[in-house]
Amino acid sequence: MLPDFEMIVRRFEERPNLTIIPVSDVHLGAAEHMEKEWAAFCDMVLSNKDIYLILAGDLINNATRNSVSNIFEETLRPREQKKMMVEMLSPIRDRILCCVSGNHERRSLKDADDDPCYDIMCKLDIEDRYRENIAFLKIQMGKPRGKGSVNPVYTFVVTHGAGGGIYTGAAVNRNERFGYVIDGMDCLIVGHSHKPTITQPGKLKINHQQNKVYMTTFKVITATSWLTFGGYAAQKMLLPPSHAIQTIMLNGKKKEINITM
Repeated sequence: MLPDFEMIVRRFEERPNLTIIPVSDVHLGAAEHMEKEWAAFCDMVLSNKDIYLILAGDLINNATRNSVSNIFEETLRPREQKKMMVEMLSPIRDRILCCVSGNHERRSLKDADDDPCYDIMCKLDIEDRYRENIAFLKIQMGKPRGKGSVNPVYTFVVTHGAGGGIYTGAAVNRNERFGYVIDGMDCLIVGHSHKPTITQPGKLKINHQQNKVYMTTFKVITATSWLTFGGYAAQKMLLPPSHAIQTIMLNGKKKEINITM
């Protein structure tokens, strides 16, 4: 297992643009898991070779004896959840840019030092793209050019997210606040809240060489979940989630990020 702060570097020399979809909170094995929609999504990615994925945790529900989730409501045993997730991701393993664990995977990590998300990545033979807590991803676009020319480079930070809060604003505030901690980041990707959002905070940057102060921005994406409303969420009177997949487009000729939802 590689340390969190070891950068994951991916190079794309032949692509003019790159399409990335963040995936989080699949919760495979939960009674509320959107089985048909998730299977259709995996088929769509398989049929479109231009789409790459960033995995942000809670791929499986992983109910344990001491967890909030009810083990008697699971549609699959945790070992079966891991097996099925590997089978679904295996055809698109080369399109996975990086992966981090979520709080549902950390249930086993706490009880038995077993991380199902790490097991899935190892089974897919892409252990080098896994980070336990937070991943730093650098994407380099285009072929090397002449002296003085600079190809676009994009930096992503990926973590599952944490904290509660019923309203969307609570998650947005928490994620943006964490984003201010990281300098040089283009985009922060999180999950956990099951509330898909896109925001673009700004911050001031000082250029000592030119004696100038200017504003720079970074993007914050909270990925959607793959759960219908019910069960624990209904019991705790949480708000029903909306479902909207975010698509990130990276320009390979000039530095430009476009996100749709």
